[in-house]
Amino acid sequence: MLSHLSIRDIVLIERLDIDFSAGLSVLTGETGAGKSILLDALSLALGARGDASLVRHGAAQGQVTAVFDLPAAHPARELLRENAVEEEGDLVLRRVQTADGRTRVFINDQPTSVALMRRLGHALVEIHGQHDERALVDTAAHRDLLDAFGGLTPRAEAVRTAWRAWRDAEQAFSRHRAKVEAAAREADFLRASVEELAKLDPQPDEETALADERAQMMRAEKIASDIADAQEVLSGNASPLPALASLLRRLQRKAQEAPGLLEEIITPLDEALLSLDAAQSAVDDALRATEFDPQRLEQAEERLFALRAAARKHNVTVDDLAALRDRMDADLADLDAGEERLGLLEKEARARRDAYDGEAKLLSEARHHTAGALVEAVMAELPALKLERARFIVNLDSEPDDRMEEGIDRVEFWVETNPGTRPGPIMKVASGGELSRFLLALKVALADRGSAPTLVFDEIDTGVGGAVADAIGQRLARLAERIQVLSVTHAPQVAARAHTHYLIAKSGGHDRVTTGIAVMDTASRQEEIARMLAGATVTDEARAAAERLLRENAAAAE
Repeated sequence: MLSHLSIRDIVLIERLDIDFSAGLSVLTGETGAGKSILLDALSLALGARGDASLVRHGAAQGQVTAVFDLPAAHPARELLRENAVEEEGDLVLRRVQTADGRTRVFINDQPTSVALMRRLGHALVEIHGQHDERALVDTAAHRDLLDAFGGLTPRAEAVRTAWRAWRDAEQAFSRHRAKVEAAAREADFLRASVEELAKLDPQPDEETALADERAQMMRAEKIASDIADAQEVLSGNASPLPALASLLRRLQRKAQEAPGLLEEIITPLDEALLSLDAAQSAVDDALRATEFDPQRLEQAEERLFALRAAARKHNVTVDDLAALRDRMDADLADLDAGEERLGLLEKEARARRDAYDGEAKLLSEARHHTAGALVEAVMAELPALKLERARFIVNLDSEPDDRMEEGIDRVEFWVETNPGTRPGPIMKVASGGELSRFLLALKVALADRGSAPTLVFDEIDTGVGGAVADAIGQRLARLAERIQVLSVTHAPQVAARAHTHYLIAKSGGHDRVTTGIAVMDTASRQEEIARMLAGATVTDEARAAAERLLRENAAAAE
């Protein structure tokens, strides 16, 4: 339930803090005191659209904080867990609205989105007024309310589960059928391609290895002739090495005859012969290294070109050819075994559909039974609300072939406001005052089922007489036995039934006006109800009537 509301600098509200309790709380005050501002501020904290005009004139920003006391199993806590928001203790929604139009959202002091705040708000509070359509305009909500009334929510969830299983089976069947049909259209091409690639048998990284080998052989081919020329010069018939070696030997023999004369010639010549001999060995080694089989070069080139041609043909890289072969082979296998598997998938989809149909039929039968009970419960509330000539109708249209996640039923609440008139959808047929009373009757019939833990009614008693207002008060009090109810009212009969009575009033001078709120004690409450009975001038008779009204309601509550 809503336990605390704090408002700062919103329209006429400068600073306001309110603690709320369980049961029925009413908010009263003269027209223009700021009751609608209070509800606008609460709506802001529940994720309503922000607006710079909500910020109090002269303030940089406004802020609203709503604190909720929730049981551990409330759906809002699951929402918090799904969105990684701390969910221990009270739930605190805080909305900051700046004067330049920007807005910031905090949930349990964590920055988050307006969308999450709005989802939480829908789970926490319902605000209803004469022209509020949220509870009744969406026909999907009508179906949910019917399920909540009959305790059919678990059965409806079973239908959703069966629907998802059927949908998944149908999708698997459709995907495989499309795959088999595509494979069948390309069967000849696939078989030829698989045969070609199997014969080619591409290996991982083969292109790189072949390209490197080919480049190496081509480089060797280019320099082999130069190395051969060097070998011819150093080792061939015209080689200078034998002549130089003979010359060196002659000089070495003559050196003994002329000591000190030939050493300057013999030493460099000897070193030169050693270097030429080393060069000759190196040339021989290089020549052996450049030796390759021309046939191997031709084979490598043919293999490389064949791989690249196949890659171009199939629009893949050479390295992907093996994977392509495997995929095509698998597609052929699917084609060969596809009909059998397709039959199994079709059988599975049919079984899932039959399972859904069975669950949906049971839910539909339960809904038809529940519809009558809901009509009876709502109709029992209408006479006291001066709708005794009206008729509430649950228009339930079931179509077995119209399979939806929610079942096979389309549910819409209809009304007939007077005998002989044409029934129709409640949002189109009922007037504003009638709509609010139908809504109240529906909420009383539902009690705490299908409802947020806090209900706010905004002047739903406007324009009704004393007896109807008293009936509205009775039903609000009955609702408040199960859930928290807040009611903005001008009806003393409603105000007299409250557990807590708040007075909203304006204060201040000509230049600065603020809206405030206060919890009233017994005496001030009696005076306020007297004002509501009498109008501008409160008479002793009005005070006596207010005292009697409070006393009677206190006795009835006991």
